[in-house]
Amino acid sequence: MKRHVLSILVENHSGVLSRVSGLFSRRGYNIDSLSVGETEDPNVSRMTIVVRGDEYILEQIKKQLNKLIDVIKVIELKENQSVYRELMLIKVEADKNQRPEIIEIVNIFRGKIVDVASESLMIEITGDEEKISALINMLKPYGIKEMIRTGLTALERGNKQIKQHKKFEEE
Repeated sequence: MKRHVLSILVENHSGVLSRVSGLFSRRGYNIDSLSVGETEDPNVSRMTIVVRGDEYILEQIKKQLNKLIDVIKVIELKENQSVYRELMLIKVEADKNQRPEIIEIVNIFRGKIVDVASESLMIEITGDEEKISALINMLKPYGIKEMIRTGLTALERGNKQIKQHKKFEEE
């Protein structure tokens, strides 16, 4: 099953996320990753949804999403034409003897130490999925206490942009 990254512009009001995610669950499609946030227009939010399936499943998902009244536009973001990023916070066991090694690893990955406690460090890192996974693998031997990943967020490269529906351009 191939991975597909969808960028979806939606009206920014309550219930939209529930309707979009409900469409997936009703159809039996799994969401691998979902991130959502307001765009440059406060009336519009952008969702980045990662799904797996063949071309038929992808077309069905796009058709169903376009039927929702709150959905403005749906496009697939191709990996070679887009920038994919993820944010992770990870808390690692770190006594005073381990800290220099962990800090060195974090610096190599261009991460940041955002919290220091007597027995742990919290690290923030942004990057593609491979970078995030590689850092996790490097930190596992020290003991991962907690972690959270945002899920993929993405934009298409270059000057191209998703055009919003006419009703938003007139306001």
